[in-house]
Amino acid sequence: MNDFKREPGGSFGPLTTHGRFGYQAIHEGDTYDWPNGSRLAVYLGFNLEHFAFGEGLGAALGPLSPQPDVLNFSWREYGNRVGAWRCIELFDALDMPAGTLINTSLYEHCPALIEACVARGDELIAHGHTNAQRQSDLDEDGERALLAHCQARMLEQSGAAPSGWLSPWISESHRTPDLLAQTGYRYTLNWCHDDRPIRMQTKHGSLWSVPYPQELNDLPMIMARQMDMRDFADMIIDQFDEMLEQAARGPQALVMGIALHPYIVGQPYRLRHLRRALAHIARARDDIWLTTPGAIARHADEAVRAAAQAA
Repeated sequence: MNDFKREPGGSFGPLTTHGRFGYQAIHEGDTYDWPNGSRLAVYLGFNLEHFAFGEGLGAALGPLSPQPDVLNFSWREYGNRVGAWRCIELFDALDMPAGTLINTSLYEHCPALIEACVARGDELIAHGHTNAQRQSDLDEDGERALLAHCQARMLEQSGAAPSGWLSPWISESHRTPDLLAQTGYRYTLNWCHDDRPIRMQTKHGSLWSVPYPQELNDLPMIMARQMDMRDFADMIIDQFDEMLEQAARGPQALVMGIALHPYIVGQPYRLRHLRRALAHIARARDDIWLTTPGAIARHADEAVRAAAQAA
């Protein structure tokens, strides 16, 4: 059931399926609250990324140039040198935790940045070695080696092995969920198909899918759709207010993630609007659970197991 499937039925029969989970409407399935009876969990997905100079992939501010593409490389590097530190200062001021997604190449490039995130108690989430390469371009051995490398390096350098994974460029192979479960990861952020955690089936047991946004995400919104930061901040506020109302109506407790890249939102004129949006959320902290993706996955797993034992 957890294999990639091509269903019978000819041209007009059931379509090819991933076999990881079945369809379930938002009002169906497991029901539980977040800690302290909260109905909405909110987390920051703070992406710290490093890119090879003169080769490989990377988000682009302007038209791509022949390598070395100094304009686009240096724009991304602004995030590690300046933008990330300004974001951390903002998170501290609002007393907001973060789920910090890291490329392990940052341990060589700017270890002090990762140390600052560890010092503030953020969850470190594995995000590959570099965003200059897609995970789906690797063969099975290469993909398994990447997952194991990130675990070992993060344990060695930061004192804890990651429980969660986000693929560089959210790029998967058909085998990725199986390899994640096999190598000890407990949840993935790759899928954006629901507003609550969903348990995925793999060849090596279950793997939680924690919602990671592709709408409430500065990279596709600001860079691809060219949305102004004023509008993106309004989008965060509108999403929060609406999801808070929906969660209160139930029956499902919901998850709202906000995906941020410091080379985008760490620009001063954008940071001012991010501050406005996050302050709006922080003022409602008594009504929500400000948390991290790993805590969400743990709580969902414990709640579902407890309900199964009680049944």
